Amino acid sequence: MISTEDIIKIASFFSIIAHTPGRLRVRVNPKIKDSGGNITISDIENLPNKIDGIISIKINKIIASITIIYEPTIFKPTHWEDLVKNENIDELSILINRLAKEVI
Repeated sequence: MISTEDIIKIASFFSIIAHTPGRLRVRVNPKIKDSGGNITISDIENLPNKIDGIISIKINKIIASITIIYEPTIFKPTHWEDLVKNENIDELSILINRLAKEVI
């Protein structure tokens, strides 16, 4: 199972490629393999089942990118940008915990 802290840690390996409200595409730093801990691709792909407002996550391993489709009325675009930049983490943690469909 993936925790809020894990989500924040994973996001530190992202850089934004393209972002429009409702759709975020990020490049994943290859160093995630060494520092990702015991978080699996399956854990990441299952986030839509665990957190309201995340509609889908598609991982492209060949080009090391992730596309996240989300509900912009729940997760504001600035929330994603803050997450990737590791800013306003306390606010994001509260939001993620509030939207969790199960305790994480």
